[in-house]
Amino acid sequence: RWLPVLRRRCDVAGKRLSGTGLAAEGRVLRAVLYVYHSRLLRHRPYLALQQVEQCLKRLWKMNLLSCIETLAELIPKKSTSQTHAECLVPSQPMLETVALKVLGGCKLILRLLDCCCKAFLLSVKHLCSEEFILLNTVASGLLSRLWFVIQYRCVLQSLMSLYGMLLTSLHLVSETQQMPYITGFTFPSDIGNFLGVNISSEVKKQKARMLTTKKPTSWLKKLFPTMPEAVSEVVKRRNFLTSTSAVNNCSIPYPADIGEPVL
Repeated sequence: RWLPVLRRRCDVAGKRLSGTGLAAEGRVLRAVLYVYHSRLLRHRPYLALQQVEQCLKRLWKMNLLSCIETLAELIPKKSTSQTHAECLVPSQPMLETVALKVLGGCKLILRLLDCCCKAFLLSVKHLCSEEFILLNTVASGLLSRLWFVIQYRCVLQSLMSLYGMLLTSLHLVSETQQMPYITGFTFPSDIGNFLGVNISSEVKKQKARMLTTKKPTSWLKKLFPTMPEAVSEVVKRRNFLTSTSAVNNCSIPYPADIGEPVL
């Protein structure tokens, strides 16, 4: 009975880990760090971005996704209808390995969310100081999207749900045939206690901190005006040009504007 449930939870966790959002944001983050590497080695938001990138790198290097996919392939797709029929199941070493990696992945994702929140707050703080405007604008948008992708796709919740089913499977398989592989470590019965925080309350706290942060809206409106203001400005300039061209002679030479800085 538990084999189809375990397979479904492996599929859900694998799909949420292999989504395009995490990979795309990771590529953008690496590109931003590469561009600003030689300029901002001691800048605090840049160092916080490096911590976020380190968490993402460790998450991919641990091969959690490939382990979950391998476990899903070992589970038979068709369940037998006979009560006492024999069935191939994943071995105890395989289940222990995947369970241990899931625990580490949950810790890493929790750390990643915390680093995203801290880096976002630092970027907005330096934006308010009008310091490194381009980098901090890009970083704040990137970090908020990365944090939202992890929460929206419920990556952490799917891994916690998978661990609960892995622990049940591990107990049943070990009762059938004892083949302990990982010694000196006791798998926690409650993953919430192992992580040390209440996931829902921690996420709400981070979201509240990110939403109530002071926004540098005064000068951002000057840099990026709203659509009606921008359209009206373009219309005014166009009307001014047509009126001046109607009054003045077209043969009057205009000064060249090549290579001059635009304020």
